[in-house]
Formats: sequence, structure tokens, C-alpha cells
Amino acid sequence: MKQKVVIVGGGFGGLAAAKALASAPVDVVLIDKQNHHLFQPLLYQVATAALSPADIAWPIRRILRYQPNAKILMAEVTAVDTASKMVIIGDKSESYDYLILASGASRAYFGHDEWAEHAPGLNQIVDATDIRRRILVAFEQAEIESDPSARVNLLTIVIVGGGPTGVEMAGAISELARKALAADFRRIDPRTARVILVEAGPCLLPSFPEPLSDYTKRALGKLGVEIRLGSPVTHCDARGVRLGDEEIMAKTIIWAAGVAASSAADWLQAEKDQAGRVIVGSCLEVRGLENVFVVGDTARYEDADKQPLPGVAAVAKQQGTFVGELIAARVQSKPEPKLFKYSDVGQLATIGRRAAVVDLGWIQLKGRLAWWFWGIVHIYFLINLRSRLMVAIDWFWSYLTFDRGARLIT
Repeated sequence: MKQKVVIVGGGFGGLAAAKALASAPVDVVLIDKQNHHLFQPLLYQVATAALSPADIAWPIRRILRYQPNAKILMAEVTAVDTASKMVIIGDKSESYDYLILASGASRAYFGHDEWAEHAPGLNQIVDATDIRRRILVAFEQAEIESDPSARVNLLTIVIVGGGPTGVEMAGAISELARKALAADFRRIDPRTARVILVEAGPCLLPSFPEPLSDYTKRALGKLGVEIRLGSPVTHCDARGVRLGDEEIMAKTIIWAAGVAASSAADWLQAEKDQAGRVIVGSCLEVRGLENVFVVGDTARYEDADKQPLPGVAAVAKQQGTFVGELIAARVQSKPEPKLFKYSDVGQLATIGRRAAVVDLGWIQLKGRLAWWFWGIVHIYFLINLRSRLMVAIDWFWSYLTFDRGARLIT
């Protein structure tokens, strides 16, 4: 009888693990509460009306349709019974011989979960369409608002967090207001909208080299984005945000600051760090548990310098592939890899329509050349040819006309 590998999560890590097991003599069960795989690096473009959800998400069943040893379950895992080797799915369960947890992460509000209602984060398609709706509704309400101060509040958008997501959101929203929407309204001028990017630390893109961080600040400034560095949010509600003693009245707030791991550590009763990530060993295994692995945003794995790997798609994909290959070797009594080693492929962030920053370690790029490089890389990593063609066409049309074709309020 074949051994069963249960994978929780259909993101980059989970899919990579499943594909690595395609030729192994095992049964693979992939469980995810969504029926689709999401290309998260472009999720902000759905939120800012540049792309539609179907451009960056694909049914998991379709992705794995030619892998006969893979079964997909659309369900939400609520617990793991490691003693009996069972994954709990509500009132049902699924047994396993090997378990791979690739359950991802969500936004962290640093002990203020009540802020989530007023400042949504960006993790799933539903988040992106909700943020898109909030942005577009704010402009529509401003068009019919007669009170000047209320109109200013409606046209003020605050993004909290100066990492790649915050930077990309700020640039895209600024261009949406100043270009795509500029000629669409009669009573208001969308170009007067305030886009404010708030970062608690001293610089934007703190994981990037200082010259690229400085360039990002200047490029966003040219797009009209107001940048507040060293300004942690101390309060957030329906009226806006407070930065120390300063209150910013804003109808739309977007949270792009910090992430918290899934509940995997609690399911396993395993050692975890402050962000809730499971501390794993050299082969991404959970210490003290047989044949249980954690990959991606849910895992804390330190590099040779004792620094945790970043929560990016490249890390999750490489870890998923590594664990899949390790299990395939183990069930066939072949030599197993002894140590996971991350191959750093660099960092990228876009700043609006014509600028980006790229850090590949051996070379750094900025400006328009970096933007083209960023675009080519993201199109290349989309799942299928149709998505690559559609995104490329949408981007090219937007580049020529500044038009945003997905401006639907749903």
C-alpha cells in the first residue's frame, strides 16, 4: 500500500511540494480552503484595478490535473493530531504518513486586531477586491459630497507599511488617481487625492540596499506620495489613523505592515518564534515529530548567518521542492538531502508605471530598466501561457494609455 503525503496549503510551497512528488510512489492529498492558487506578488494590481482576479489565480485542480497521484480537497484544517497522524477538517479527518504544512501567513496588527475592520490587509483575492471597492467608492462618494472637509477625507488614502507591498500599493494608487481616473469625474479632480505611505522604521524597503531605498523614496515623491518615516501607527478607526499626536483623517486605510504565521505551531504544539512561525530543523522538519515538515511563511528557518529567511515566494517554492524530493527519496530508500540551502534569487519592487528597484546581490538596478526587468520576471513566473499573454497585453495597454480596465465596484 502506498504511503500518503498530506499537504496543507495550495500556495507556492504546497504546490511545489506536490509537483516534486509527481513521480514518487505515494498518494498526495493537497488541502486548501480556497479552490485556487494565487500569484500573490501581483495581488496589489487587482486591488488597484490594473488586473482582474482571473489574471493571477488558477484552479488548483487544473494545475494538478495531469498528476494522477494527487487528490485535492477544498476544506479548512482546524487541527492536527500528531499522535494518531490525522489532519482534522471540521468533523472529518485525513490520515497521513508524511505531513507538509504550507499554510502561509496573514496580516499582523501588533495586538490591535480591532484595526483590521478599518485597515484591511492584502492576502487573498477577496481582500484585493474589497480594497479596490473601498478605493473606487471613496472617489464616487467624493463626487457627490458637498462638504469640502468631508471630500478631502474621502480623497485621502493611507497605506501603513513601507515594505514592498506598501511601496507598490502607494505608487499604483497614486497613478490610478492622477492618470487613470483624472478625466472620469466632473465635480472633483482625482489628482488632488492624498496618498500617504506610513512606515514605523527609518527607511522604506528596509531589506534593500540603502541606495535603492533612497531612490524609492524619491521616486514615490515624484508620484505625489507623501511619506512619513519613523511614524508608527498608534490608533486606527473609521475616521483615520493617529501617528503619535498627529491625526490623519482618511476614508481609506490599507494595512501592509507585518505578518503573522498560520496556526500550524499551535496545531503541532511546536516551538515557535514571536511571529508564530514554527522553528524547523536543517531539513525543514519539526523537531520531535516524525515525518512532519513546515515550509514557507509558516516556517522559521535560519541561514548560515543565523538570520531567518524572508517570507517570499522564492523561499516557499524552494522549500516545497526540497521537502517533496526528500520524501520521494525516503519512500524509495534512496539517499536523502541532508540540508536545505536557499539560493537567493534577489529582491524586486515596482514603483508605479515606469520605475522599480532590483537587488540581485551581484547587481542592482533602478528606474525604467529595473521596471522592465520586474515585469518580465513576473510574467515569466505566472502559471500558464494564457495568463502571461493576458497580463502582458494589459500591462502594455496600460503603459500606453494609463487606462485601468478592471475598475469594477463589486
